[in-house]
Amino acid sequence: MKRGGDQQVVAGAIAEVRQIYAELATRPIERNCVRLQECCRFRLTGRTPYLTRGEALVAAKAFRATGRKQLPERADGACPLLDEATGNCLIYQDRPFGCRTHFCAAAGGPYARREVADLIQRLEAIDAQLGGAGASALPHALRESLKQL
Repeated sequence: MKRGGDQQVVAGAIAEVRQIYAELATRPIERNCVRLQECCRFRLTGRTPYLTRGEALVAAKAFRATGRKQLPERADGACPLLDEATGNCLIYQDRPFGCRTHFCAAAGGPYARREVADLIQRLEAIDAQLGGAGASALPHALRESLKQL
C-alpha cells in the first residue's frame, strides 16, 4: 500500500465506508446505544463482529489516530478496541457496521437485514474493489489492516 495509486484507492474506500456509516445514521430506525459495552465482550456474548476490508481500514486508521500501533491481546475475550482503563470504545465514531447494527437489546435489538441490505452490498463491493475475500473476524481484520497502513 505504499504506492500512490494504492493510497488513493484506500483513501477513496475509507471515505466511501464513512459515507455508508453516515447514511446508516440517517435511517429512521430506532436506536439508542447507551454504551453498556456488553456487546464488546465477545466471549460473553458468543458473537464477534465481522469486518470487510474497507471497514477494517477505517477502524485501523481510527485506532492509529489514538496513538496506538498494535492491538492489545485481550485474555478476557473482549474487543481489542475496548479500552481496559475506561471501558469505552477507542474508535466509537468509526466503529464497524456490525457494531452499529448489533444485537444489543438495550440499544433496540438488531437491525432487520432488509433495512440495511443495500448498505451491506456496498460494503461488500468495496471489499471486492480492495481485493478482499469477504468479511473476517474483527481482531484478525484489524491486525491485517494495521499492517497495510
